[in-house]
Amino acid sequence: MARKARQRPAVENGVLIAANRRARHDYTLEDRLEAGLVLEGWEVKSLRAGRANISEAHVLLKDGEAWLLGAGIQPLPSASTHVQADPTRTRKLLLHKEELRRLIGAVERRGYTLVPLSLYWKRGKAKLEVALAKGRRKVDKRAAEREREWQRERQRLLKSRR
Repeated sequence: MARKARQRPAVENGVLIAANRRARHDYTLEDRLEAGLVLEGWEVKSLRAGRANISEAHVLLKDGEAWLLGAGIQPLPSASTHVQADPTRTRKLLLHKEELRRLIGAVERRGYTLVPLSLYWKRGKAKLEVALAKGRRKVDKRAAEREREWQRERQRLLKSRR
């Protein structure tokens, strides 16, 4: 009997490729937006195979453009030999000018940082969900952990009373 293929969880309008679960722990997320990616052919094939990692990635704003640094897209073993594949190359993010202006203002003036949250497919195109975030201190992380634990315990208590 053949095993069932593992399905990836669906994002609101697409299929998830990779997620940065650590971002929700390390940062307080404020505003989210969707950005397109400029990719090469071998990168698209690797993304379709699910060979991406954005847990160490971050977004940099430079010269009025947004760039994704540190995202790893591993080339497939069957990749073309005439193309030099760089798994951690800097990739340009596609955003509207108004969105870029707003992000630049928030990052430069108010001390926010841009964090990639998830990479997914939407209508055949690779999209990256990016969030404006503030870094959490250790005390804040502990408080958030206590709150999560309390919510779990509360759910258990309510479930047992029924």
